[in-house]
Amino acid sequence: MLRRSGTYALKALLELALDPPRWQSVTALAEAQDLPAPMLEQLMLKLRRAALVEARRGRQGGYRLRRQPADLPLAAILAAVEAPAASLLAPADGGEDPLPSDRVTRVLNRRLLQALERELDNLTLEDLLFDLHSARAAFSESGGLLLG
Repeated sequence: MLRRSGTYALKALLELALDPPRWQSVTALAEAQDLPAPMLEQLMLKLRRAALVEARRGRQGGYRLRRQPADLPLAAILAAVEAPAASLLAPADGGEDPLPSDRVTRVLNRRLLQALERELDNLTLEDLLFDLHSARAAFSESGGLLLG
């Protein structure tokens, strides 16, 4: 459902959220999350223009979050790097119109879009960070479930 740009941006910001005060280079972020550095550089510039991250030049430079993860709604992150939420309802193959002429389908799609927009406004980077920590805590290094 998410476009590549949205997925990459969320992964990069999650990496920054793991150590908020630390400045991290695009290279370090790309390596940590196995992302293409050139595309990530473009996304980080968009996130900086949207005032979601701050940048610093130089050897000790890089990027870091401008706000706390709890203050970064997913809607703002995705809006900074990709098309509006309505595009998430479109088929991945670019097939049929995401808002068909059938009245019932149009009404249903509109309601789904409104629900999606509300959810993206309510979910924050902190929620994803919590999920990441929970997933890491639930599994042992060998990949098995930790039961206690």
